[in-house]
Amino acid sequence: MTPTTSQGSARSMRQRFKGRSESISTHKGLILTIACVAQFMVVLDVSIVNVALPSIRNSLGFSQVNLQWILNAYTLSFAGLLLLGGRLVDIIGRRKVFFSGIFLFSVASLVGAIATSQREIIIARTLQGVGAAILSPSTLTIITTTFEEGRERAKALGAWSAVAGAGGAAGALFGGILTDYLSWRWTFLINVPIGIFEVVLAWMFLSEFKRSQATKGARLDVVGSALITFGLTAVVYGLVQGGNLGWANVETLVAFAIGAASMMFFVYYEAKIAGSPIIPLGIFRHRALSVANIAMFLVGGSIFASWYFLSLFMQEILGYSPLKAGLAFVPQTLAIITGAQISSRLISKIGSRPLVIGGPIITAIGLLMLGNISPTSSYLGSLFLPSILVTLGMGLCFTPLAFSATTGIDRHLAGLASGVLNTARQVGGAVGLAGLSSLALAVTNSNLSSLASNVHVSHHAAVLMAASHGYGVAMTASAVIAVFASLSALMLPKSPKRLAEAIDEELILGFEGA
Repeated sequence: MTPTTSQGSARSMRQRFKGRSESISTHKGLILTIACVAQFMVVLDVSIVNVALPSIRNSLGFSQVNLQWILNAYTLSFAGLLLLGGRLVDIIGRRKVFFSGIFLFSVASLVGAIATSQREIIIARTLQGVGAAILSPSTLTIITTTFEEGRERAKALGAWSAVAGAGGAAGALFGGILTDYLSWRWTFLINVPIGIFEVVLAWMFLSEFKRSQATKGARLDVVGSALITFGLTAVVYGLVQGGNLGWANVETLVAFAIGAASMMFFVYYEAKIAGSPIIPLGIFRHRALSVANIAMFLVGGSIFASWYFLSLFMQEILGYSPLKAGLAFVPQTLAIITGAQISSRLISKIGSRPLVIGGPIITAIGLLMLGNISPTSSYLGSLFLPSILVTLGMGLCFTPLAFSATTGIDRHLAGLASGVLNTARQVGGAVGLAGLSSLALAVTNSNLSSLASNVHVSHHAAVLMAASHGYGVAMTASAVIAVFASLSALMLPKSPKRLAEAIDEELILGFEGA
C-alpha cells in the first residue's frame, strides 16, 4: 500500500468516526431536549396556575376556602405518588413510564382547559399531579441512563436544572400573559401542544433501557402510596374545614381522625407488611436525613402559602392585572436561582449547617415585612425587597438540605433520600397552605365584622382592609414557621470540610431541578 493510499484510508476512517460521533452527539442532544422540556412542563404548571387563580375563581365561582384546592390537588397527588413514580421507572422502564406520564399530564391539562365546574378542574389538577409524579422521575432517569457518569452527565444535569429553574420564572410570566390576553384556560391548554411535541420526539428517539438484575422481580408498593396520599389529603381537608366550619365541627374532627389513622397504618404497613416498602423506615435512623426532612417540611410550609397570598393580594387588593402580577413574581424566581448558586459555592467552604440555619432566617425577615401589607401598599415600597428576601433564603437552604439529607447515606439509597426530601417539601407546602389559609380566613372574617359597625368605612373598603390584614397575619405566621425551620437545623450534625468537598454534584443538581 502506498503512503498516499494509507493517508487516504486514515482520512476516510477519521471522517466516518467524526460522522458517527456527531450523530451520537445529536441523538443525545435530542434526548436531553425531551427530558428538559418534560421537566419544564412539570415546574411550569405550578407557577403558571398561581397567577391565574383570581380569574379561575371569578369564572367558576370558587369560595375563598375552596380556591386553595386548585393548588393542593396537584401538590398532594404529586407528593404522595412521587416515590412510586420513581419505582415505576426502575421496574417498568423509562420509555413506557415517560409515555404514560406525558399522556396523562397532557390529557389532564386538556380536561382542565375545558372545565366548567369546580369539581372538574380539581379532578384535572389531581390527574396532572399524578402525571407529574410519573413524569418527573422518568426525566431524571432518562438523563442518568443516557449520559456517561462524570463531566458529560453533570453538564446534562446542569441543563436539566437550569431549564427547571427557568420554568418557575416563565410560569409566572406566561400565566400573566395568557390570562390577560387570552383566558385562564390557556394556562392549561398550553401543555397540550407541548405534550404532543414530546410524544412525537420520544417516539422517534427515546429507546428503552435495559433494566438491572436488582429491579427484576421487584414490586410496587401501591398500598403504601395510597395510604400516605389518602392520609395527607384527609389532614389537609380537616385543616381547610376547621377554618371554615370550626375546629370542633364533626366533619373536621372526622377528617383528622381518618388522616391520623391512615398515616399510622401506613407506618405499620411499611414496617411490617410491605414486601418492597415505598419508604424503608430504617432510613430515618440517620439523624441528618431526619432533621433535613423536618426543616424542609417547615420551609415548604412557610413559603408555598406566601405565593398564594401574594397572587391574591396583588390582583384583588392592589388591582394588578394578571400580567403585572406575573411580572412581579419574576424577581422572586431569579432570587431562588441566585440563592442556589451562592449556596452551591459556599457549601464546600462552610458546610451545610450554617446555610440551613441562615436561609430560613432571611426568609422569615422577608415574611415579617410582608406581614405589614395593606390596601395602600406599593410594589417597590412594600413587596419588592421582602419577596426577594423570602425566596433568596429559600434558594440558600435547598442545596444544603439536599446535601445534609444524603451525607452518610449508602450510595444505592441516595436517590430515595433526595426523593423523600422533595416529598417533604411538597407535603409541607400543602399542609402549610391549608392551615395558613384557614388562619387568614378567620382573621379576615373577624376584622370584617368589626369594620362593619364603622359608619365611616364603606363596605368595599372594609373588605379590602380585612382581607389585607388576614393575608398579613398569615405572612407573619409563615415567618414563625420559617424560624422553627432554622431552629430545627441546629440539630444537624456539623459536616466535616472533607465531606463538603466531596459533595455529589449530580445528586444536588437533580434535587434543585425537582
